[in-house]
Amino acid sequence: MSEEVAQNFSIARVYTKDLSLESPKAPEIFEKQWNPKLGLEVDVTNQKLNDTLYEVILKLGVTVKTDDEVAFLIEIQQAGVFVLQGFDEATVEHVLGSMCPNILFPYARETIDSLAVKATFPAPMLAPINFDALLEQRKQQTTN
Repeated sequence: MSEEVAQNFSIARVYTKDLSLESPKAPEIFEKQWNPKLGLEVDVTNQKLNDTLYEVILKLGVTVKTDDEVAFLIEIQQAGVFVLQGFDEATVEHVLGSMCPNILFPYARETIDSLAVKATFPAPMLAPINFDALLEQRKQQTTN
């Protein structure tokens, strides 16, 4: 007689793993007409820590240029430790690749906005990211 393990998903911890800001053209950039062009790089990785704990890292790279000059770059690794228990492999993959990054994104966005403002730039106010679509894209890339 096999015992069914109850399903459990919870957040154990959310934290900033790595953070950097560069403003390579300061202070000259402050004299320029502000015409921002935002570039965004997104990556999600995860690792199994033990039978029930997983670390998920949302990596965001924000590059803001004005007149083709870099005004600032912010890179963040927003991480979380999540408890996943009693789920099948496909569900675990979806939770780690989509649900967890959705939980981490608001923390990363707030940190990015706050850091930009502390550097006296306008907050980038990143739009929401469709992590379901990114997960599907990654799946297709690995099968091709």
